[in-house]
Amino acid sequence: MLRSILLAACLCNSSLVLRAADKPNVVLIVIDDLGQRDLGCYGSTFYKTPNIDWMAKEGVRFTDAYAACPVCSPTRASILTGRYPQRAGITDWIPGRKDNSDQRLKRPEIRNELPLEETTIAKALQKDGYATALIGKWHLGGKGFEPEKHGFDVNIGGDETGTPRSYFAPFENKLGKMPGLENAKEGEYLTDRLAAEAEGFIEKHKDKPFFLYLPHYGVHTPLKAPQALVDKYKAAPTHGKQSNPVYAAMVESMDAAVGRVLKKLDDLKLSDNTLVIFTSDNGGLATLEGMPFAPTINSPLREGKGYLYEGGVRVPLVVKWPGKVKPGTTDQVACSIDFFDTILDATGTKKPASLKTDGVSLLRTVTTGEPRTPRAIYWHYPHYANQGSKPGGAVRFKDHKLIEYYEDGRRELFDVRKDPSESRNLISDAPAVAKTLTDALDSWRKGVGAKMPTPNPDYKPNPPNKDGVITMPARTALVSGVMLRFEPLPHKNTLGFWVNKDDYATFDFTVERGGAFTVEVLQGCGKGSGGAEVELAAGSEKLTFTVKDTGGFQSFEARDVGTLKFEKAGRYTMTVKAKTKPGVAVMDLRQIVLKPAK
Repeated sequence: MLRSILLAACLCNSSLVLRAADKPNVVLIVIDDLGQRDLGCYGSTFYKTPNIDWMAKEGVRFTDAYAACPVCSPTRASILTGRYPQRAGITDWIPGRKDNSDQRLKRPEIRNELPLEETTIAKALQKDGYATALIGKWHLGGKGFEPEKHGFDVNIGGDETGTPRSYFAPFENKLGKMPGLENAKEGEYLTDRLAAEAEGFIEKHKDKPFFLYLPHYGVHTPLKAPQALVDKYKAAPTHGKQSNPVYAAMVESMDAAVGRVLKKLDDLKLSDNTLVIFTSDNGGLATLEGMPFAPTINSPLREGKGYLYEGGVRVPLVVKWPGKVKPGTTDQVACSIDFFDTILDATGTKKPASLKTDGVSLLRTVTTGEPRTPRAIYWHYPHYANQGSKPGGAVRFKDHKLIEYYEDGRRELFDVRKDPSESRNLISDAPAVAKTLTDALDSWRKGVGAKMPTPNPDYKPNPPNKDGVITMPARTALVSGVMLRFEPLPHKNTLGFWVNKDDYATFDFTVERGGAFTVEVLQGCGKGSGGAEVELAAGSEKLTFTVKDTGGFQSFEARDVGTLKFEKAGRYTMTVKAKTKPGVAVMDLRQIVLKPAK
């Protein structure tokens, strides 16, 4: 009876502190690079995730949950501290992508470790009598900043690296071994090994409260999985749909590992006293990154990992706690910054009086279904991502989400409740909403001490190759207007949505030897939509060409459209603007090439 009274008091946010024997266990599972739409319970029909689907049926599934960053290390910092990662100086994956000469901006410096003065969930629970373990990926610092320095009694597999040293035992490479996995059986798959280690930790600590942080390395690249699982997915991969057999095998293996942990809790009769949270650190990787096919696609969410669009930051979130959590689905907006307060609230652990977190407790939402008062969620990613995105920030409040690009200040506004695909930019339709969110984002950046990128003094855009040929890919363009956009997915890789005639694009490029250049465009256009007149202008030079119907907007055809002359070496800007638009869209444009005229 006393146990029930005390637990009820905890759930009502009472300040009463539970006795150690009454405290619930916590299992926090974080999957690396798992897209929200990679699970059956979120709509996937290709991937097999029966264990997580069952967990969602038994618990609460969030439809509008977010990672604090579109890449890993910052989100992991936010999960453990309950604070926006900008406060810790971690705004990119550690150590981050170095600056290149083709970038307009230089990245701000980042911290390569989670500061020791940060209070993590593990530190707070360890102080409250919990056994604590990290089993899996750390990626928040190397020597001197290991998990053990941040409140974890046990560290198995966690080091400074962002990818596993190997997916198959022995878990090592030329740089070293993964800690705690030195005695794994030859050839054992990493996801299976981490599940076994998690089962062992739960078994060992079944008689006292424990906190298990289980951040799997899967489903991060390199794509590796047991061949027997890969062979189950025999369909050939296809751009633009969930179809990668190796990734599917990794997802299935991950799901089985989650199932093993849930079963262990059941077998030990610990499920009713264990809060289990399942999520991922960012959206699914939907671009190639040197691979022949992307791991996944996040449709209907836009883009994926590395991007501030929904596919990059909207993640799965499932919470299970039998008898406490009210099963169902909620559209409550949640974020990775919320786990700290939620877990402390559930365990009755006091938060240090001096500690200010940015998140809120989701406990009342998952136990009663009551929504919280709406609040804004923010992002700041001042980096060029490996996936092709550019520096920017974003804010969501209620139904609206605003994205701001730091290269030129361009903004986009979407109603992500009605339009999760972020296909209609409302920036011209709702100027008051846009201004409110712009001001809020600017104020938040100042409040968290967000560092901004700075102009790159070594900027050298689209330089010529050894033969003097200048190639301007669509990804290097700046777009102006409302609907025109760069679409990075491999089956597109184009400037698309050119449905407004007044939208236009500009390309910076470098001429090292003056002269005349033949202009080649790689364009596509849907059947019956050709005929638009498009002007290319750079310096005093101009030419006009007619868009050709190629039978499809992603059916690209290379065409020489004229000649431009640049007498002097230097940096130029080419503007691509439609003069007419007889069809539904001007065209799709994949690249422009300047070839020295013979």
